[in-house]
Amino acid sequence: MQRHFDDLQLGSIELFCLAAECGSFTGAAQAASVTPAAVSRSVSRMEERLGVRLFARTTRSVKLTDSGRRYYEECSQALAQLVEAQREVMGQQQEPSGTLRISIPTTYAHHRILPLLPDFRARFPQVKVDMHISNRNIDFVGEGYDMAIRVRAIPDSGLIARHLEDAALVMVASPDYLKRAGTPQTLEDLEQHECIQYELPSSGRRITWLFYDEDAPREILAEGSFCCSDDVLGGVTLARHGAGLFQTYRFIVEKELADGSLIEVLKPYSGRSRPFTLLYPQNRHMPLRVRAFIDFLVERLPH
Repeated sequence: MQRHFDDLQLGSIELFCLAAECGSFTGAAQAASVTPAAVSRSVSRMEERLGVRLFARTTRSVKLTDSGRRYYEECSQALAQLVEAQREVMGQQQEPSGTLRISIPTTYAHHRILPLLPDFRARFPQVKVDMHISNRNIDFVGEGYDMAIRVRAIPDSGLIARHLEDAALVMVASPDYLKRAGTPQTLEDLEQHECIQYELPSSGRRITWLFYDEDAPREILAEGSFCCSDDVLGGVTLARHGAGLFQTYRFIVEKELADGSLIEVLKPYSGRSRPFTLLYPQNRHMPLRVRAFIDFLVERLPH
């Protein structure tokens, strides 16, 4: 194998990444216990060797150029893999440790993942869990996430998709609404009802309701006076207070179905589901904390 780096070059890459993360040569120097001048010289040598400007400099701070940002994203990931590989070889990571950063949709976080985290921490006390609870898509490398959970797998050759569960859908309404508007018996009856819609924040597209009609899959774009975006729980709250019909995940409304504050309707047309998928970057040296969390979810979530 041909040698591409010497120790000085690898050290320069570390200082470059520190400067990018700190936003200044002074901050990087303090973190690395060297002088700001040493950081500046190191970065200048890298820029000369690469033939590009990595930072736009001012008297108070430094800011990554477009080329610098792309180089940082690749270098930071490579350095993280080197650190993990070194720890494994030296036997320093016999137990999972470090910070696990994960992005989770709001409903799945509150009803599936958050209740499990105390047990995960009890099993792996050296792992700190940093959660981003939101429905927006993330930049794994740029934002430093280890994994994300999404309703659908995102086509990306750089990500591994692992199926977690097929979450059953259910159509619900409050007893007050059904008393006032009647109970729908067929899918055609939906045209006469107030249907609460949900809009995907990423695209503005209103999602269709999914049914089986004589064993054949069928989709219906519901119409109504209420539309929620970003948080599915808004539709559940509206339905619970008599605003209309709403289709949601059964795991979200199990309590309401049990206590009678919501009633399942159109049962003969039920049975559809949507998949939840775990996404994580393809890393040759997967951190033990990531592997531990994947195995934990597969063990604890319904299949």
